[in-house]
Amino acid sequence: MRWPRKNDAQSIRARQEALGVDGLVTSIDLEPFVGAAEALTGVAVIPVSVVPLTIDLGAYELDEAGAVRETGRATETVYVPLAHTEGGLTVSMTRGATAAGTISTHVLHDRITRASCFVCKNAGQAVQLANWLEGEADALRAWLAESEDPFLSKYARLREVTTHVVGPMCHVLWAWTTGDAVGPNMMTRNSYALNMGYVMERAPVKPERAILEANMGGDKKPSFQYFQHGHGKTVIAECTLSDEAIRRVLRTTAEDLEALAWAGTHGAVASGMQSVAFTPASAVAAIFAATGQDIGMVGTSSMAHGTGRRTEGGFHCSIRFPGLEIGTVGGGTTLPSARDWLASIDCAGPGKVYRFAQIVAAAALALEISASAAMATAGSENFFRAHHERGGLR
Repeated sequence: MRWPRKNDAQSIRARQEALGVDGLVTSIDLEPFVGAAEALTGVAVIPVSVVPLTIDLGAYELDEAGAVRETGRATETVYVPLAHTEGGLTVSMTRGATAAGTISTHVLHDRITRASCFVCKNAGQAVQLANWLEGEADALRAWLAESEDPFLSKYARLREVTTHVVGPMCHVLWAWTTGDAVGPNMMTRNSYALNMGYVMERAPVKPERAILEANMGGDKKPSFQYFQHGHGKTVIAECTLSDEAIRRVLRTTAEDLEALAWAGTHGAVASGMQSVAFTPASAVAAIFAATGQDIGMVGTSSMAHGTGRRTEGGFHCSIRFPGLEIGTVGGGTTLPSARDWLASIDCAGPGKVYRFAQIVAAAALALEISASAAMATAGSENFFRAHHERGGLR
């Protein structure tokens, strides 16, 4: 049969019948999902569990230059939704949250980038183009603001222009803020307009080729550039575990946690790992799945740098995410269950993205604490037992 590509009711039904899955999805109204993906055929149902976290959250806004500024703080208990099928994940995060008490979070930076490239005749022309581009930032912003092109986004604001010349190539990192949306679509439209409508038309040297994305921006690909500078919301979460909580809740000691941190950090260095953490992807993926985030961004969003050190009466731990690629408007966040789960943590709609970023970071830290404690026990017995007893949970 010719595979139907539309998302009208007849095409959906034809795909279901062809695959023999019509009985699995007839109880679910697919109408709210027709704009989410091409060739819609059904939905996948994932169980959602909830973990209470007490978080000291900052309130943030961007100033005119695009810097993140804190405007207040408040402590509250947030019930974080996790969509997953990983046995032990929810109970482990709950244990980490219990041991942590209050987790403090801080938003440091907000940028998302599109890394374009202009291929010139030779290196000399590429250098000339780079020097011109870095002096054009104000003119580029004004050109975007004055454009009447209906396809350009007014929410994506150009913040910096950085160049990197290698051979005849002038790589350009367009850095944007995109409000409460993740922003890849809007920044892509605007970057394309800058490339073709401004640079290719006005540059003092004529590039031979313009490439919209040439891999320096870290888009869905882990890299050193990403780990250092971020590609989204840069967030830190921290807490100090008391010796009593380490003993009573985590069933280990601060000395054991410190020994694990030492060994694990050196293991990461030895492997060339572009992330220094235990298991942040599990937390990030579960929250992304529940709240309609782009699952393709889990790999880069879960890049993290964890720290741990002995302090008087306890153990201080933190985790830094250089770029959480998240949104509270647009894309999958508009789907029924995703919107409801976002609303349950007061993260649905405009003005909520920095709150959401902090919740993701705090949840990941809670899981790091519990998983690390299990690994820190003698012979990592608790880690083994957790997987043995809960890995096959049904």
